[in-house]
Amino acid sequence: MAGVREGQGQLVFGLDIGTRSIVGTVGYLNNGKFHVLAQRSKEHETRAMLDGQIHDIGKVGETITQVKEQLEEDLNRKLTEVCIAAAGRVLRTVTTHAEQSFDEDHEVTEEDIYSLATLGVEQAYEEFLKNNDTDMKFYCVGYTPMRYYMNGYQIGNLEGHKVKNMAVDLIATFLPDDVVDGLYKAVEIAGLHAANLTLEPIAAIQVAIPEKFRMLNMALVDVGAGTSDISITKDGTITAYGMIPVAGDSLTDIIVQHCLVDFDTAEQIKRQAGVQEKIEYQDIMGLTQVITAKEVEEMLADHVQEMAEQVAACIRELNGEKSVSAVFVVGGGGMIPGYTERLAKALDIVKERVAIRGQEVLQSIVFEMDNPRRDSMMVTPIGICLSYYEQSNNFIFVEFNGKRIKLYDNGKLTVADAAVQSDFSNEDLFPKRGKALTFTVNGKSRIVRGLQGEAAIIKVNENPADIYSQVHNGDHIEVNPSTAGDAAELELGRLPELAERLHVCVNGAGIELPKTASVNGQLENEFYAVQEGDDIKVRNFYTVQEVAEFVDVPLGGKILVNDTPAKADTRVYENFTLNWDVNSEVTFADLEEETEEDAEQRRAAKAAVAVNTEESKERIISEIHLQTESFPESGRTDTVADEKTEETTEETTASETAAEHETTGPVKITVIVNKLPVVLSGKSSYVFVDVFSFIDFDLKNSGGRGIVTKLNGRNAEYMEPLKDGDVIEIYWE
Repeated sequence: MAGVREGQGQLVFGLDIGTRSIVGTVGYLNNGKFHVLAQRSKEHETRAMLDGQIHDIGKVGETITQVKEQLEEDLNRKLTEVCIAAAGRVLRTVTTHAEQSFDEDHEVTEEDIYSLATLGVEQAYEEFLKNNDTDMKFYCVGYTPMRYYMNGYQIGNLEGHKVKNMAVDLIATFLPDDVVDGLYKAVEIAGLHAANLTLEPIAAIQVAIPEKFRMLNMALVDVGAGTSDISITKDGTITAYGMIPVAGDSLTDIIVQHCLVDFDTAEQIKRQAGVQEKIEYQDIMGLTQVITAKEVEEMLADHVQEMAEQVAACIRELNGEKSVSAVFVVGGGGMIPGYTERLAKALDIVKERVAIRGQEVLQSIVFEMDNPRRDSMMVTPIGICLSYYEQSNNFIFVEFNGKRIKLYDNGKLTVADAAVQSDFSNEDLFPKRGKALTFTVNGKSRIVRGLQGEAAIIKVNENPADIYSQVHNGDHIEVNPSTAGDAAELELGRLPELAERLHVCVNGAGIELPKTASVNGQLENEFYAVQEGDDIKVRNFYTVQEVAEFVDVPLGGKILVNDTPAKADTRVYENFTLNWDVNSEVTFADLEEETEEDAEQRRAAKAAVAVNTEESKERIISEIHLQTESFPESGRTDTVADEKTEETTEETTASETAAEHETTGPVKITVIVNKLPVVLSGKSSYVFVDVFSFIDFDLKNSGGRGIVTKLNGRNAEYMEPLKDGDVIEIYWE
C-alpha cells in the first residue's frame, strides 16, 4: 500500500487487533472525507490476547487471516499491506521541543514539516532512553505535534510561510518491544506487511474529537476489552496519552465466577444485559439459568465503580491533577450500564458531559456498503485508517550482517541507521587513523596524526553502497569494518621550524645555514625519526666550530665574530659575520699575549672608555628616572633599581673601573636587543644600562609613555650584569 494518497481506488486497510475481537476496515480518503468500502470483524475463538497483549501469536494470526480473506472477497482484490494500532500497555510518553534554523528566509514545505516532526521523534527517543530504568527495549509507536512555532511565535500551520526558524512541541509515545513484535509477527502470518503503526488512543481521537473541539479541555476514553486508553485535549492540541489495564474483560471475568459459565457465555450475558430485561443461559453443569439485567448491573456495580475511579484518577494525572470539562467514551467496554454516570461522578462533572460517542461522530464518514456498522466500536478502526494520512509511522525489517533487525521507518532510513540499531561500532564505519605521535617543540605540545585507513566496504542486496544509501524493508546489508592506517611518522627535518635558514657571512662569503635541533638534550640530524614524547628544541645559532664543519673549511686561528676575537664554541646568530685565518693554527694564546706597548695603549683606551661609559651611564639612568618617575603606575620595581644604582654609582669610581680594566682586559659580548644582535665592546664586564650606549634609542622622546626594559623575558634592573647571548627588550609602553 506504499504510495497511497487521496483519491478513489487507492485503498487503506486498517486493522484493530483488540483483546476480544479483530475489526478490519478498508476505504479511501477523497475531498476530506473517508469512504468505507468494506468492514469485517471476528472474535477470538480462544483467549489469545489479554490486556491488549498478544499471548498466542499463531491464533491471532489465523483470525487476522480470516478477516483479511473476507475483505478480499468483498473487494475482489488482494490486500498486502495493513495499518495497525497498539494498545497502551506499559505506555510511556515524552514531550519534547525540536527546532530547525535556516541561513535565510525559507518557504516551508510539507516535506520540511515532516522532517521537523521526525527530528522531534528522534529527539524524544534520545530523551526517553536516558530515563528508561527498565531492561525492556521500547519503540516509538506514535507521535502528535502539539504546537508549531514560526520565528519564535506560535502558529497553526507552517506550510507556505517564509521562516528563518521553525519549531514544534511534540508528544511521542513508546511501547515495549514485545508488544510491537507480537503485532508485526501476527500480521506477517496473515501475509501482510505493516504499512503504518499507531497507538489506539491516537487513532480513536482522529474520529471522536475533531480538531474544532480540541480547544476544550476534554478526555477521550477508549474502553476496550483489555485496556482503557486515554487521551487529553486542550488549547487545540492533544496534550497527553495514558492507559490502565482494566476494561470490559475484567467485568466478564466477574460474570464467569458468579454464573459458573465459560468466558464466551459470560460475554454474551454482559452484552445482552444492555438490551434485554432477562437473560437465559446454561451453566457449566448444563442447567438452564435466568438472570435479570438488574442483577447483572448490581453484580458488576462495585467493579464498574472501581474501573471508573481508576480512569478518573488517570485523567486527573494526565491533566495536571485537574478534572476535565467533558469526556467522550468509545469502545465496547464503555457501553456497560452505569459506567458513564460513575465516571462523571468520579470526575465531579455533570453526567451529561460524559457521553458515549458512536454514530454521531461518524456522520462525516461515507459508507459505500450495505448495512454498515455505525457505533462506538467502529471509531478506532476508522481512526487507524485516518492515521495513515496523518503520519507515516512504521517499522521495517532488514538483515544486517546476517542479523535480522527492526527499524523505525521515518522514510529516510540509511545504512548508518541500520548499523546503529544492530550495535555495529560507529568507528568501524569510517576510516580509522593510525596511532598519533605527540611531542613538544620549544616547550609547546604538538601532534602528528596517523595515516587514514580504508573505509568500510558496504553492500546492499549485493550492490555497492555507502553509509548514506537508503534501505527498505527486506534489504540485505553487508558491512566489512573499516581498517586503521599506519601510525604517524616524522623525520626531524620535516619540522616547519627547521625549514628556516640562518644567514651569516663567513670569510667574506654569505651562506645559509639550516637550523638544527636537539632532542632530549642531544643534537640530532634531519633524518632522526621523532619518537613519542620527545622534547625538541630548535636552535637559532651555530657555534664557530659547527659553521666551519658545515662549510667544510678548516678552522684556523685569529677567529673573529662580528670583528671580535672569539673561540670555537662562540655562538653565531642571524646576520653575524665570522672570519678566521685558515693558514694559521687554531690557538687562542694570541688573545692573551701582547707587547707592553700594546698593553699600555689598551689600558689607556679602556680607562678612557670606562670613564666615558660611566658618565654616559649616569646620564642614561638619570633620563630613565625622569621618565619612570612620571609613571609610577607602570608596576616596575624602579625604586629598588634606583637605590641599587645610587649605591653602585657612589661606590664605583672611574679610577676603580679603569683599574679593573687593567687587570682583566676588555672583552666583547653579543646580546640580542629587540631581535637584533648588538656587540658591546670596550669593557671587561657590562651591566644592563650599558646597552643604551650601543643602540639608537632616544630617551627624551617618550611622548608621555613609560619605558619598558626586559632581560630574558623578565623586568630588568639597570645595574644587572649582562652576559653573552642575553635577550633584551626596550620599548615605550
